Amino acid sequence: MFTGIIEVTGRLARREPRGAGARLTIATARPLARLALGESIAVNGACLTVVARRGTRFVVDVSPETLRRTTIGALEPGARLNLERALRIGDRLGGHFVQGHVDGVGRLRTIRPDADWHLYEFEAPRSLARYLVEKGSIAVDGVSLTIFGCKAATFVVALIPHTLKQTTLGERRPGDRVNLEADVLVKHVASLLPARRVRR
Repeated sequence: MFTGIIEVTGRLARREPRGAGARLTIATARPLARLALGESIAVNGACLTVVARRGTRFVVDVSPETLRRTTIGALEPGARLNLERALRIGDRLGGHFVQGHVDGVGRLRTIRPDADWHLYEFEAPRSLARYLVEKGSIAVDGVSLTIFGCKAATFVVALIPHTLKQTTLGERRPGDRVNLEADVLVKHVASLLPARRVRR
C-alpha cells in the first residue's frame, strides 16, 4: 500500500530482457534509506519488488503482465521515474490509499496555465469512467491527485509548482501516456452497488 506522495525520482539506468518480462536497474540521486531486498516500491505507480541493491541503484523484475498493462513496457534508459516506498503503519497519510495496481493507461490531452497552477486534462480508458468522481482521488504515474472536474472518460487536475518540480508530471506533454489507478475506496463502493440492486 502506498500514499501517492512521491519520495524521490530516479532514472532508468538499464533495461534487460528477462524471459517475457524485463529487469530494470534504477538509479537515484541519493540512496533510499534502508531499502531492503524483497521490499515493495512503486515505480510510476506500479508496485514492483526490489531484487537487488547497489548503493544508489536498485533492481526490480517486471512481469509480462505489468509490461502489457502499464507504460513501463515502453520505458527507455534515461527515463525519469516517480518512486515511493510502501506505507508503514504509523506513517502520515498525505495523499490517499494507492495499491500500486495500475487500472489502465491514460493519455494527457491538454495543459492549461492558470495563475500559479497548471490544469492537466487526461483521457482515461472507458473502463475507468465510473470511478472518476469530482473531488475524488486518482493516482497518475503514482502521484496522488484530486479530480476537480470530470466528464465521461476525461478528468482535470490542478498541479502546483512543487508537484511539477518534484515529480515527472512537469515533463509530460500532450499525447504522453500515463499510468492510472482509481481510488480503491470508490472501486469497492462501485462493486457493491450492482449486488445491492439485485437484492432489492
